[in-house]
This record gives sequence, C-alpha cells and structure tokens, in this order.
Amino acid sequence: MTPTRSRNPLRVLQLTDPHLMASRDGSLLGINTRDSLAAVIAQVLETHGQPDLILVTGDISQDGSPEAYRHLTDQLQAFHCTSLWIPGNHDDASLLARVAAESGAAGRQREQGGWQFVMLDSSVPGQVHGELADSELQFLEQVLSASPERPTLISLHHQPVPVGSDWMDRIGLANPDAFWQVVDRHPQVRVVLWGHVHQAFHQRRSHLHLIATPSTCIQFTPQSVDFGVEPVAPGYRWFELAPDGEFSTEVVRAESFRFQLDEGSGGY
Repeated sequence: MTPTRSRNPLRVLQLTDPHLMASRDGSLLGINTRDSLAAVIAQVLETHGQPDLILVTGDISQDGSPEAYRHLTDQLQAFHCTSLWIPGNHDDASLLARVAAESGAAGRQREQGGWQFVMLDSSVPGQVHGELADSELQFLEQVLSASPERPTLISLHHQPVPVGSDWMDRIGLANPDAFWQVVDRHPQVRVVLWGHVHQAFHQRRSHLHLIATPSTCIQFTPQSVDFGVEPVAPGYRWFELAPDGEFSTEVVRAESFRFQLDEGSGGY
C-alpha cells in the first residue's frame, strides 16, 4: 500500500459478495443480506462520502434472481457515480449482464482519473471454481496493449493466487498461469482485485498489489482448512488512486451492524 501524492485522487469503492436474494427476508447463515448491504453503504457515506467509481466484484445474488440485481441497482442510487459489475459463481451471468446494461453498469473497460479499469468474467456456469475463457484472456491482452502507459486495475471474482485457506483455494481461478502470462507482459498493471474469499487479503507480486476484500455479508475464517465463518462485521474496500500509479487503500467495516451468525454451518 503506497500513499497517494495527488491532492485530488480518484476515489474508488469496491463492494463484493453481497449474496442478495429475491426475498426481502433472505438471509445467509443468519445474516439478512439486504440489511448488511444497506449497513455497509451507510458506512461508506459516513466514513468516506461519495466515490467517483464503484466496482462490484461478483456474487451479487445468492439465488440468481432478477429482484436481487434490481435491489442492488436501487441501493446504489445512494451514490452519484458509475458502477461496474462482474459475475461470481452464484450469479446468473446472463441475467446480471442484462440488468447491469439497464443500469449503466455493464462496462468492461473504463478510463478515468488517469487509470484504466478492466473487468473480467471468471464465472463458469454451474461451477463454483473460476476460469478465464480464451476470449477473456484475449480481451485482457487487447486492452492492456492499447494503453501501455496507463496504470491499470484489473478486477475478477475468483482469486488468481492462493489465499491460505485450503477449501477456498481449491475453488479459486483454475487457470491462473494463463492469466499471469498476460499480466506479466504489461508492467502498467498496478492492482489485481477480487472478491470470492470473503476476507481481506493484500500481497505483493513484484510491483503488483494483489488484493481481496471482505463481503458485505458473511466473512470466511482466514487460514482455514475447512469451511468456516467468523463473527466479523461486513465491510468494503476504498481506494484513492493518483494518476502516476500511486495509491492508498483501506478496508472499513460496518461495526454498528448487529447480527447473529450461524457459526456451526458446514457451507452456504
């Protein structure tokens, strides 16, 4: 994490893994996911105010319902900026894409504040693990080659490196070598950002920052062999990005959100 030098950095909010459902009462391991998302959004506004861009990095819906995606659209009205969405393994990718297009959130590449943002679809229909299709890798190569001097942040849902939890690392990105072969050819990439793991993670790969973020609902126990959750508040990640490629980032949690987590569950 490097301090920004710009007086007016680009302010970017990451929200991930809200697991919204069609029902207003839908809950995941005891947590009402609509309420937890609302609490996180309220925390964003209280702590940081308005972002300039929002990245929503998958598992928007737990049940793949149109009501879940439209609820996210409604909740994001609290912010006065563009959002970009990508699917996770729980999403209906086609439906998500349609609702995102209706909401102006379907962009896959964006240039703003001196940075380039690239959104990749790592979801595999009917599977929990992720994989980047050849078309996604070709798209990534194309957009990186077109802007070799512009600092770049790449988002996907599945982790492209192990995070230290055995069960979770078995369902990460299945073809990370192909991904890194593209990324390593382009030194302007500064950040690779993902969801899926429901926990904070920050690691370096040479000049690259590899970053994951807590869910807006349940949190997985870090460094665990088997599935486990911990009673930690939902949260978000905030970035401040300077045009020269320097940035700062932090995780903030909605500590005032009250919930009763089912810690005995063997899955979700």
